[in-house]
Amino acid sequence: METKYLLAIMLIFISCVGQLHAHEIIQVPKKVTCTSRQSRCFKHLIVCPHECPDVKSINPKAKVCYLDCNSPICKAECKHQKPNCNGRGAACLDPRFIGGDGSVFYFHGRRNENFTLVSDTNFQINAHFIGLRPEGRSRDYTWIQAFGILFNSQNFSVEATPAAKWADEVDHLRFTYNEKEVVIPEGHLSSWKSSESGLQVERTSSKNSVKIILPEVMEISINVVPITKEDDRVHNYQIPSDNCFAHLETQFRFFGLSSKVEGVLGRTYQPDFESSAKLGVAMPVVGGEDKYSTPSLLSPDCKACIFLPVEFSNEKDTSVMDYSFLDCTGGSASGHGIMCRK
Repeated sequence: METKYLLAIMLIFISCVGQLHAHEIIQVPKKVTCTSRQSRCFKHLIVCPHECPDVKSINPKAKVCYLDCNSPICKAECKHQKPNCNGRGAACLDPRFIGGDGSVFYFHGRRNENFTLVSDTNFQINAHFIGLRPEGRSRDYTWIQAFGILFNSQNFSVEATPAAKWADEVDHLRFTYNEKEVVIPEGHLSSWKSSESGLQVERTSSKNSVKIILPEVMEISINVVPITKEDDRVHNYQIPSDNCFAHLETQFRFFGLSSKVEGVLGRTYQPDFESSAKLGVAMPVVGGEDKYSTPSLLSPDCKACIFLPVEFSNEKDTSVMDYSFLDCTGGSASGHGIMCRK
């Protein structure tokens, strides 16, 4: 009988210790704020939700704390660390964009050519398109394989390296800074930062996912994916056996864009932008191949480009915008319509 009592007391003790330890490792939520004076949340300290108490997580699948500085409601939320292909600023699939105005459109470009996605007074983002044209098709199937980012007199590139077969255990990302290769060790939260420009790249998973940050200018979330057998079957891409067409899924976030911003995606952030895409069709396609074609991934030249590779201008545009990651799917968690407005 005494043995049973002793066992019961020991179990209660172990349970109490376990609960105490659990409470000890619970993380106190951090506080976040907005640094833009245009935000209603400027310098307001907002407590992160208990479900995502930090802006970073050692678990690449966990959600992190995020404050939408463009929202009229100063409330921190939880979001995934990888790009949201249904959020504003997204460029995914073949390629499907969600513009700054919330519009969904496709821009096919041309395979093995480069096009300017965003061109503003202080930076430019070009994209290299890969693809194929099966027999009997009138256009190329295309995907974005690389980005070239130009700012000041600097440049940075990120690309999905070609692969015959996809392997999750292999990193398919390659980086250059001022046309010299940059090696970022594999591992979640592994990072690299330029002491010269402040540009930072941080892995958001051990391989194939990163976030690029140019302070007060942009944030880019990138994920590398292949064309799967199921994708090939559904869309009849007719992918060859020696190329899985590894490409980039991306979501952009911009700060302080000028009202004259240009580019395939950039123009949708203009205050008076009107989309040329047909409404009510399954794949609203927009043109602009000739307007936004650029001779190389790191070239500032295109017919509509406004970026000049010089030091940032001290002049302020009278109409600047601060855009954040937003979900424009229209679902119950989309923000009740506040995120898809200009």
